[in-house]
Amino acid sequence: MSTALPLSVDEVLTTTRSVRRRLDYTRPVDPALIRECLALAQQAPTQSDTQSFHFVVMTDAARKKRMAELIRAGVETYRNSPAGLFGLRHEDPQREAARLRIIESIQPMLDHAEEVPAWVFPCIEGSLEGMPPVYAGVLMGSVIPAAWSFMLAARSRGLGTCWMNLHQLTGAAADELIGLPPGVIQVCGIAVGHTIGTGFKPAYRRPLEEIVHTDTW
Repeated sequence: MSTALPLSVDEVLTTTRSVRRRLDYTRPVDPALIRECLALAQQAPTQSDTQSFHFVVMTDAARKKRMAELIRAGVETYRNSPAGLFGLRHEDPQREAARLRIIESIQPMLDHAEEVPAWVFPCIEGSLEGMPPVYAGVLMGSVIPAAWSFMLAARSRGLGTCWMNLHQLTGAAADELIGLPPGVIQVCGIAVGHTIGTGFKPAYRRPLEEIVHTDTW
């Protein structure tokens, strides 16, 4: 087993960031370390204990190069989305400053996308086609907890992660890249690598009073 960082549970929960600028693109990640994190993620709950999530781990250089191409193509689509990061504006100066920092941090990953040491793709058996809206919560609720558990486990072991959906804006090409069989949905791609330094701080968040509602909204 690996040696975990000396972090409390609260520190892991509050300092697991989307790592782009501080991802070490030059240092490979031991596959055994990824499996260790996935073994912990496997304990996450699923609907009716179906255990219907899967993870595709990608380290092949040719496939990572294709992933980089899809990410860059997806960014160009995302730039034109009025509801996306590039089109949003926040009145709160701290939130606006955070938005601009995120935009700035995207470029290093675009420059080094082929060099991401490993990609992990959380997937779920099922389909949202023709299903009522409530089913989206049921289906995603059976995989996203496991994906987040993986990211927390990675953080506690000195790895950085970044949840990425931009490649999925290219349509079927994203599913073809990881060879998804029929009846399985790709949720995202998670970039994984060692970090440059291990100290991360909690991010700015809105006051709790703005998001917590008692009994009714």
